[in-house]
Amino acid sequence: MTWQFELIAGPYGGVTEGPAWDGSALLFTHIPASRIMRFDPATGEVSVHREGTNCANGLNFDAQGRLYGCEGGATIATRRVVRYDDDGVTVLSHGYGGKRFNIPNDLAFDLDGGLWFTDPYYEGAAGSWSKDRANKELDHDSVYRLDPQPDGAWKTTRVTFDTTRPNGLLFSLDYTTLYVAQSGRREDETRQLRAYPVQADGSLGQAQVLHDFGENRGIDGMVLDTEGNIVATAGWELGGPGPSIYVFAPDGKVIERHPVAANRPTNCTFAGPNIMTLYVTSTDGHLFRTQTNRQGRLLFP
Repeated sequence: MTWQFELIAGPYGGVTEGPAWDGSALLFTHIPASRIMRFDPATGEVSVHREGTNCANGLNFDAQGRLYGCEGGATIATRRVVRYDDDGVTVLSHGYGGKRFNIPNDLAFDLDGGLWFTDPYYEGAAGSWSKDRANKELDHDSVYRLDPQPDGAWKTTRVTFDTTRPNGLLFSLDYTTLYVAQSGRREDETRQLRAYPVQADGSLGQAQVLHDFGENRGIDGMVLDTEGNIVATAGWELGGPGPSIYVFAPDGKVIERHPVAANRPTNCTFAGPNIMTLYVTSTDGHLFRTQTNRQGRLLFP
């Protein structure tokens, strides 16, 4: 089946990201505007869902349907992971080891309510302050796990020690594997799809490289289908196969590749009544939609 991508909204100018389905509408972020947008498929209308989100990037829902986000920081002081409540914002964590996070990017929940997120430093990803690499306080770009505590606080644990600019992340169907997009920019960094075994104590084992993109742009965001395949945004206009949606088998084999009419697709999620519609965002601020022959696996709804 060939996927035909329909432009739903944009380009807004500046990155759109974080598509998340709430059961009736599609939420996504417009990073430079510090906004969460809402697309209603029933009416075709796009509206502002929330403002003042500090250059929020990735969004996700927990099993109860509460919305969480990675705020990259409209200012140097607002790099954090948050929950968006009806009456305000709850900050889960804003740093590690006494230092501020880099630029929190993407997030995923496990079945025990733990929240896992990536924290790369991409220059310019969160406003003017982020263009200066001197504002990077941590000497690593890592994946973290946040565990809810009885007193309402969240414990922050670093879980990767071999990543540079980790981006999208995703759990396997049985939650025993964490897929991580290792998405470096420099020539000395790799661009890989990695699979980390999740240990009983919540730590990660040795990563297996499932796919290496070589010199070309690797994965930004990804979502799982009900067969355990990884549907991912990757590629660019500068070379290789070009901007695409890849479908990887759990072992990393490329099952399908679908070209996207955007220079650099950023993220994707399944949505719709049967969770078979795929929405895609881009670095230029697009929101695309396509009907697929696959059904997405979402924690909520």
